[in-house]
Amino acid sequence: MNNLMVKSDLMEKIVSLCKRRGFVYPSSEIYGGIGGFWDVGPLGVELKKNIKDLWWKAMVYDRDDVYGLDSTIIHHPKVWEASGHATSFTDPLRECKSCHQRFREDKLKSDKCPECGGKLTEVRQFNLMFKTSVGPVEEGGQETYLRPETCQGIFINFGNVVDSCHPKIPFGIAQIGKGFRNEITTGDFIFRDREFEMMELEFFVKPQDDEKWFEYWKDQRMKWHQSLGIKKENLHFFEHPKENLAHYSKRTIDIEYKFPFGWAELEGIANRTDFDLRNHSKFSGRDLSYQNEETGEKYYPYVIEPSVGVERVMLAMLLDSLKEEKERTILSLNPKLAPYKVAVFPLLANKPNLVKKARSVFDELKPVLHTAWDERGNIGKRYYAQDEIGTPWCITVDFQTLEDRTVTIRNRDTTKQIREKIDNLEGWFQNKLENK
Repeated sequence: MNNLMVKSDLMEKIVSLCKRRGFVYPSSEIYGGIGGFWDVGPLGVELKKNIKDLWWKAMVYDRDDVYGLDSTIIHHPKVWEASGHATSFTDPLRECKSCHQRFREDKLKSDKCPECGGKLTEVRQFNLMFKTSVGPVEEGGQETYLRPETCQGIFINFGNVVDSCHPKIPFGIAQIGKGFRNEITTGDFIFRDREFEMMELEFFVKPQDDEKWFEYWKDQRMKWHQSLGIKKENLHFFEHPKENLAHYSKRTIDIEYKFPFGWAELEGIANRTDFDLRNHSKFSGRDLSYQNEETGEKYYPYVIEPSVGVERVMLAMLLDSLKEEKERTILSLNPKLAPYKVAVFPLLANKPNLVKKARSVFDELKPVLHTAWDERGNIGKRYYAQDEIGTPWCITVDFQTLEDRTVTIRNRDTTKQIREKIDNLEGWFQNKLENK
């Protein structure tokens, strides 16, 4: 089997697993679906939450120089004029004159339609923002857009955060939230969506310190991805050539992941200079410069921006974790990311005394660890079902439990089993999670 087939097969397996096990569903599936939109199922919700929690911990809780924010999805239309999105947030588009499908010009390999072979129109620029109207009637409403990124909400609140929290430069403002881009072509499962979630930090620094902090955040973000368990050999840096930089950027480096369809952006780290604060000051009439309270020095800070999509991290984690053995499929997720930390079973579902004891163990663990319960089928099938969704440990209550209050703990990756006292379980699992 050639390498291309192997890669295609891997993506197909991930898509199938996500649907079957409740990670990701096609949106509006009962009506035939809607391109570029995906619904996140019960296990996917937990995986996404764990990714976001670990990002927030690393970026906010573990630091004393970053503040959190949750801005609105819809901003005043002038925000997008000031940011340049109203005129510059475009992709080159060509449409087939026969089948009327649309394609990004930079993804085409010839002047013919890749679907039907028909003739393509000339290139035109297509604005990626979703338009909407604010007001009780569409005709008289104020036209604006759904945000394509979360960072503008941070920039327009820069003055509010400074006035409320009195931070000293350097400091950051972090935000996790939804973004919307009317992509010309979507694909590669949840890699390129029209609705997605972003984790962004805007870190404000003295202009003369921008390169130092750019290198700092580049290294910090690579370490974070590796701490999740993503293989080092599947990550690398890609520096954008100067001629391809966004209008606001002095320098941009992507952390790329080796997806089945090739190396592609997982996270971007950009030096946005003082472009955003200066422009919002100009368009709004409010001075968004920073003043040092001790020296009186006043300036527009430069901004270093690490920005990453939650769905892209999720996809990378699923791809990196999938393993297949002769009898089982395993998601070897970092236990901190796993949707369920523990699963509890009675050895036999038709023995009321075992079920009752197992249920009491489940009830004790559930308030402190996200715990699954399963009494369907034989014990082997239950183990394999939990392996496939990434549950790192399974507890089995058996007849010995009734005698000495010990249970079997099975490790997902090694399948090795140990016995541990019920009274020690919470501490045992917390210790394992803290050291992962």
